[in-house]
Amino acid sequence: MGAIAAGIAAGLAAVGAGVGNGQVIGHAIDGMTRQPEMAGRVQSLMFIGVGLIEALPILAIVIAFLVMNK
Repeated sequence: MGAIAAGIAAGLAAVGAGVGNGQVIGHAIDGMTRQPEMAGRVQSLMFIGVGLIEALPILAIVIAFLVMNK
């Protein structure tokens, strides 16, 4: 059961991160095309947002490994 739970957790985290990254990057590109003079700042904020979004699947994998060990 632990392996199934770990697989589901990792899969859902990956899907959630993919959707979140797509939203952030899409809106950042939209913002850069609307205001090209702000492209540098928007890009910096985009990278911070993507980094925070990517923290979720990393934590999910750690928790999945912990669940598998029990």
